Amino acid sequence: MSFESILDLKLSSYKELPRPTFFLDLNLKQILDKINQFWTEDVTSLFYFPADKECEDYRRDVFGDMKKPEVFALFTEFNSRMKEREKALQQKNLVRVESQKATWHLREVDMYCKTFVTLCEDLEKAPIESAGLVALKDELKEYLASDEFVAMRQAVDKLIEELYSFRVVLTYENNQIVVSEGEQPRTYDDFLKKGFPENKAELRSPFASTAELTNLELEVMKVMSKKHPEFFKGVVTFYQKYQTYAKEKLVRVNKEVGYYLSFVQFEKKMQENGFLFATPKTCEREEFSAFGLYDLALACVNMSQKKPVISNDFTYGAGEQFFVLTGPNQGGKTTFARSLGQLIFFSKMGFDVPAASAKVPYFNHILTHFSVEESLETGRGKLKEELVRLQPMMDSVYENTFVIINELFTTAANYDACIMGNRVLEHFIKQNCMGIYVTHLKELSEGHKEVVSLRATLDENRMQSYKIIRSAADDSACAVNQVNKYQLTYDQLSKRLGERREQ
Repeated sequence: MSFESILDLKLSSYKELPRPTFFLDLNLKQILDKINQFWTEDVTSLFYFPADKECEDYRRDVFGDMKKPEVFALFTEFNSRMKEREKALQQKNLVRVESQKATWHLREVDMYCKTFVTLCEDLEKAPIESAGLVALKDELKEYLASDEFVAMRQAVDKLIEELYSFRVVLTYENNQIVVSEGEQPRTYDDFLKKGFPENKAELRSPFASTAELTNLELEVMKVMSKKHPEFFKGVVTFYQKYQTYAKEKLVRVNKEVGYYLSFVQFEKKMQENGFLFATPKTCEREEFSAFGLYDLALACVNMSQKKPVISNDFTYGAGEQFFVLTGPNQGGKTTFARSLGQLIFFSKMGFDVPAASAKVPYFNHILTHFSVEESLETGRGKLKEELVRLQPMMDSVYENTFVIINELFTTAANYDACIMGNRVLEHFIKQNCMGIYVTHLKELSEGHKEVVSLRATLDENRMQSYKIIRSAADDSACAVNQVNKYQLTYDQLSKRLGERREQ
């Protein structure tokens, strides 16, 4: 197969994509912040690039290879080498002397050539099986054997060998520095330390400057250019000839590698702190299930506090499309809904998922609608804000989409909220979507054969257990939900009525 990207089977356009709308609802930003912290590079934009079914399988196979220690190590080394090339490119853009700029360009191209030659050699020996990495290896073998690359590499090798053969002797006598060509057992750094012990200004060696050349280095350049005019002419000619030399899709591999390596490293760190990950198995919709599923964003927070997270199990059966989840406030309902969304997202990205085991079908999209506050900017009330955000979701066709709805219509009367909630459910069920609807309205769990009732449970002391089970809605739990929400407990009422009586 031809090679374009290790992220996709075709040319990727991820650079132009905006952040998906569900990112904030699912707390994915917090997870990516932790991934970037461990990796020390920002790979966030790569997670905006969606995967179709074929691409999802393609990435999962590449990720499977990247988890192998040998493959992880060789691509980590590749990433380090490409950073060195990037430094040379940056230095080239900082300087103005043509011969110095041309020399930095030579070092940049030399690093480029050596990096991809080494990568190709390493891939030949590595235990890779994925179509993406095998295609990359084949692309490299063909490219490195091409007449264009061979000619460029020969020219680079010749000039680099000559550059590194130069030796300059600096003699400091009577407040003068004499520059001559020759061998000297002491290094340039030794010369600076001995000759200028009181001078705190940094003096730099030729061809390795981090900024413009000093006057001394310019004089050295003049001497060497007179001694070796053909070399300096050749470097400038090479610079002009190979202004554009890199193969863009190969250079892009380095950024794409960060997508996989960052998650491998993140997963390892999380596992070291006791959090499980599983490679999801693809399945039909009626087999969609997970055991030991947890909220990965919450785990990122709890990891720093040395705290565990509560996990849950779920299974969708034949003909089941929506969970309707009820239960007491602060009982883990929203957390469970988020964990479902994260499970599907990371499965779509081709990664392992935060669970002990999981079977996940392919979904075209993820849609979320979480409860919002009133908008101070627009002046709209909470219900109006929710309806404005809901409208485009209802107006579009989202077949085979996973939909997560959290606490809609809480400010409407129960009768109205039930009517609107049922219409939302009917709409997505008709579009062959699956999903979860978190609500305080137990009636929504009773009206559709495609709907399964889930409940957040209380322990024997009527305290939140954060465990989610298949069960009909509990009237008492829902009542507790409303009583707590509106501060109508006996103690709260007694206190408020007592305060009013005193007034």
